[in-house]
Parts: sequence; C-alpha cells; structure tokens
Amino acid sequence: MINHNFKKKFGQNFISDKNLLQAIVSDANISGSDDVLEIGAGAGTLTEEISKKARKVVSYEIDKDLTQHLIELNLKNVQFIFEDIMNEKIENIENKFNDKYKIIANLPYYITTPIIFKFLNNSTKLQSLTIMVQKEVAERIVAKEGKKDYGVLSVMIEFFGKAEITRIVGRKMFFPEPNVDSAVVRIDINRDKYKNIDKLKFYNFIQACFSMRRKTLKNNLQHCDMISKSKIELIPQNILDLRAEMLSIDDFVTLYLKIFE
Repeated sequence: MINHNFKKKFGQNFISDKNLLQAIVSDANISGSDDVLEIGAGAGTLTEEISKKARKVVSYEIDKDLTQHLIELNLKNVQFIFEDIMNEKIENIENKFNDKYKIIANLPYYITTPIIFKFLNNSTKLQSLTIMVQKEVAERIVAKEGKKDYGVLSVMIEFFGKAEITRIVGRKMFFPEPNVDSAVVRIDINRDKYKNIDKLKFYNFIQACFSMRRKTLKNNLQHCDMISKSKIELIPQNILDLRAEMLSIDDFVTLYLKIFE
C-alpha cells in the first residue's frame, strides 16, 4: 500500500487484493470496446485493472495529494481529473465520451446516494453503474416491496433499470479497515422502461409517498403540495390504507398515472 495520509473526510478505504480488483472489473462486464468513468481513483489499484480491460478510462479523484502517485502509474488509456465530481456538470463529464460509457466506483457512504441520483436523473449516455458501497446501502438498493430496507432508493433504482448484488466484500479487504462490510452492486440502465414518465416529477412523488414511513399513503399524500384532494379521491381506499413500503414499482407507476395523467 502506498505511503498516504488517509483522509476521513473523503471516506478513504483502499483495496490492494488483485483477485478482488479483477473480480469487480469482471462484475462490471468491461470489454475492450467499453469506455469507463471511474469515481474515486484512490491508490489507482482498481484504475489499473480497469485500464487493462477497457478502451478508455476517465478517472476522477478528489484528493490532490494523490496526483503524483497516480500520474506516475503511467496508464496510457487513463485520463485522471483531480476534481470533486459532484461539482461537475453531467454534460461536461459526458463530453469526455464519444458515446456510451459505464461507471465503476468505490463510494464512501456520504456520497453514495447523491452520486447515484446525479447520474440516473441526468445522464443520457450511461449504460451501467458497478459500485462498491456499504452492505446496508446495497441491501436498500436491491430491496423489494414488503421488506424493511425498501424505500425511495429501491423504487427509483428499479424505475431506471435493474440492480443486483454481485458480491459481498468483508471489511478486512480494505485499508484502513472500515467498521462495516461492503458489497458490489451493478445497476443496468434501461431508459425505455418508463420513458413516457417525467422522471423528476416521479421522484418527487415517490419521496412524498415515503415521507413518513409509518403513515399510510393517504396520510402522506394529503401532506403533499403537488397532489390535490380531488386527485387523492381517485385512488381506491384499499390502496390509500397501505404504507408505501407495500407497493411495487408497477403499483407506484399506476398510481402516478392515475393522479397526474
């Protein structure tokens, strides 16, 4: 492992096990025709494995102290950008790719959900995200209706595509060692799934449905400014009496269409 002053504010936990790094790239289904956006180059160990498989890699790293180390790796098909990707406009990021691309990232907890929604809500070229996240976040991403982990994140991931946990990664695989285990999740994007629905409006609707988890849909929707009382009356009472966590993505889409269209 490189000699580095690990920064808690960036959630830095690096991986050096080559078998695991290669497995993550394999999980992302990267081939020689793929362009890849890596979020968080870290020590560059994952970057190096991606570069062996991909045609081109654009890798963002927020920690400028890693600049010299990463440049000295001399990876010919990798462009390092030492900026906070959350401050970059999607169009500026996607202009670096001629066509479609895939994301691979080892994400700290504090940035996981913002990164996912930044790209799902705004990207026009993204094919898939393969991300290392805390195990509990992974379980929320893939959760189905009726489960305690099911919520806004679960519904919206399914709205945009399909997610699966490809592997669990124990905390001992990282340095420094975190307090929790992680998991690799791949999210495959399907833009045709609900292409006629306004995604941002649907997102706000789902947030309203889950605004108070222990309350019924009726309670939550009555407190939502975007939905009138007359629209709520269109919904069957047996649905209004349910909590949001009991509805599937198709149930939510049916409700949305009844209310807004």
